[in-house]
Amino acid sequence: MSAYDSFLTRKPSTYQIETLTGTTLWRLTYNDLQDIYKETEAGNVIGRITAENLFLMKTKREQSFLNETAEKRYLNLFAERPNLIKEIPLKYIASYIGITPQALSRIRKRIS
Repeated sequence: MSAYDSFLTRKPSTYQIETLTGTTLWRLTYNDLQDIYKETEAGNVIGRITAENLFLMKTKREQSFLNETAEKRYLNLFAERPNLIKEIPLKYIASYIGITPQALSRIRKRIS
């Protein structure tokens, strides 16, 4: 997890990131990453693939807001990341898929 935009621009983030479950984080500075890119071909490839995957995940989420119903976004999240439904309070899931907790409750009731 990362405020990747802030990491790339090396400017303070305009938002905060908070974990909702126990988490172990590793720290990598921008300069460390640049050194890895310069010194190792594998690091360069892994970095490119990681950046591409982050971009694709972000694009997929943005497109889901434009093209899918809230119910479809919830079902997709449930199918792709079923552990989140068990670990994360519903109010945060509702926020993530762009709806109110009450709307999520109605969707869950309808599909159960």
